[in-house]
Amino acid sequence: MSGATASNRLENLAETSLEEISATLTASVASPVNTAALAAYIEFCETAHFAPAQSPAWIRHWVDQVAPDAVIATLNHRGKPVLMLAMEIIHQGPFAIARFMGGSHANGNFPTNDPRWADVAAMPTTLRPLFKAIAGARPDIDLISLERLQPDLNGVANPLLVLPGQHSPNVSLAVDLKGGFDAVLSRISGKRKCKKHRSQTRKFEALGGYRRLCASSPREVRQFLDTFFAMKEARFRRMGITDVFASADIRRFFTALFIDALDEPEPSYVLHALEVQGKLRAVTGSSRSAKRLICEFGGISEDETTPIGPGDFLFFENIREACEQGFDTYDFSVGDEPYKRQWCDTETWQTDVLVPLTAKGQMLAFTLRRTARLKSMVKNSPAIWRFVKRLRKNTGPR
Repeated sequence: MSGATASNRLENLAETSLEEISATLTASVASPVNTAALAAYIEFCETAHFAPAQSPAWIRHWVDQVAPDAVIATLNHRGKPVLMLAMEIIHQGPFAIARFMGGSHANGNFPTNDPRWADVAAMPTTLRPLFKAIAGARPDIDLISLERLQPDLNGVANPLLVLPGQHSPNVSLAVDLKGGFDAVLSRISGKRKCKKHRSQTRKFEALGGYRRLCASSPREVRQFLDTFFAMKEARFRRMGITDVFASADIRRFFTALFIDALDEPEPSYVLHALEVQGKLRAVTGSSRSAKRLICEFGGISEDETTPIGPGDFLFFENIREACEQGFDTYDFSVGDEPYKRQWCDTETWQTDVLVPLTAKGQMLAFTLRRTARLKSMVKNSPAIWRFVKRLRKNTGPR
């Protein structure tokens, strides 16, 4: 998902002073996002670095299925794009906030950028024209909220991290796959994991057999996702949590995203499932980013197979296959859960950056920063976090 060659888009950039670069920077904003703006974004992505949630497919399907109030802001050097931000505008009370398309579904964010420009010229001063253009084109926007920014992507530092920010409240966990599956197991209680996996295999076979599946047709994509949505709906209801997959437009988005990926030689988005007794008992949805396989979401059924651990079984197989396919990292994405800790040996703290554009935005940014610090404190205290989970379960949405 990146143009590793970086092309020859920026001639002699490394030999140019920051003052000269700043003098040749311009910015433009497309709002609303039309066909021409999407085409320009897709063309830039052919040689740019970007994360899965900033991929052309993600942006196109989010615009088509969710129909947000969207903007694509472009920073240009000598008339050629060096960085693009595709965002949606949402409203929280009296505030208008621009954020990455996808909201909480967009994790490990990394703006679409020319890696040579990011390496040499990413400075707070060089980003100012971009935010000034956004404020000019959309004076109604109070705050730009750039959450869950990945520190780097394929060796390129995130250009937005030159701006003031703070750690996101939730850690991102991953498994280092270098050395292959045997090496992974040697680092994380492999003998115990293999023994458990063999026991699970026997139990699933005793129930009538199992299959690990990969969705390879539109029909299978719909089947896997419909099952996953039902799994999450039941689990969120039981836990007292709002179902972030509940709305029809979100479901249409993911369905279109995974179906569209089937046409790629190596699909950027893949669905896996564990079938036992002819029923799907666990489902994962993943994205591919160079040598990184990212588990974007997962769900398990709550039935007679739950005590056996269908989710654990599927992750074992997914990680083993990721090693066989040459991935360097299996990324469990954002969130600290026991099932992730059983595998993970790598922690990444992503960053939240807030850019106020108005006086109202300044006030909101102050409040959001304090709220984020409070969330971090709560989630880093096991006792307080357990209490919050119990309270949420008893008082959450029904």
